[in-house]
Amino acid sequence: MSLQGKHALVTGGGTGIGLAIARGLAAGGATVTITGRRAEVLEQVAGDGLIGMVMDVRDEEDVAAGISRAVQARGPIQICVANAGIAVGKTLQKTDMAFWRDIMATNLDGAFLTIRESLRSMLETDWGRVITVASIAGLRGAPGAGAYSASKHGMIGLTRTYSEEFMGTPYTFNALCPGYVDTPIVERNTASISQRTGLASEEALKLMVNQNRHKRLIEPEEVAAAALWLVGPGSQSINGQCIEIAGGQT
Repeated sequence: MSLQGKHALVTGGGTGIGLAIARGLAAGGATVTITGRRAEVLEQVAGDGLIGMVMDVRDEEDVAAGISRAVQARGPIQICVANAGIAVGKTLQKTDMAFWRDIMATNLDGAFLTIRESLRSMLETDWGRVITVASIAGLRGAPGAGAYSASKHGMIGLTRTYSEEFMGTPYTFNALCPGYVDTPIVERNTASISQRTGLASEEALKLMVNQNRHKRLIEPEEVAAAALWLVGPGSQSINGQCIEIAGGQT
């Protein structure tokens, strides 16, 4: 697969799934703009086709200005990966509006703004791929994570809607829906569960691992492989789909 001459944008591209996807795209020949809120994280992984850009997906003006700068510097965005997100759980009665809005602003608003602004240049080209990194929680309820689950359901709704809106064009829209992936998010959630419940770290981690049907954490590169398939040859008829990466059926 050659992505030579293609400009890709990966939000939340400094760590975890986003970084694995960005590295896979760069290995395929793409020039990849990776975004995040922490300059030091982006600086640590920049190079080898990855160019870091500080951008807050919650901020409309920042997203519009940042993507415009990236397009001016590296050409139209033809691969848009809306990956930036936060995964924190709270039960219903502990979910206040500040927590709810932060989850929605990052996961759902951020995906919407990223896609909208990326399409401004993508639509000037003859080929494009939009991939949202949702979650298996976007297809089923996640007890204790109502805001997160709702935001991921919303991301899938956006993806399916835009696939219909641009049906018959050379642009496709698909969602990746992984289960629990071996990333810093799982590490943080392990500590949080352990603190809330009093469980040992190993038992807290096991609660998440057991949610994956094959009873192991998924590697970020497994999710990246699905993203690379969606931008590769023969992917033009894969559109409006939710690709489950969870070790089995939901």
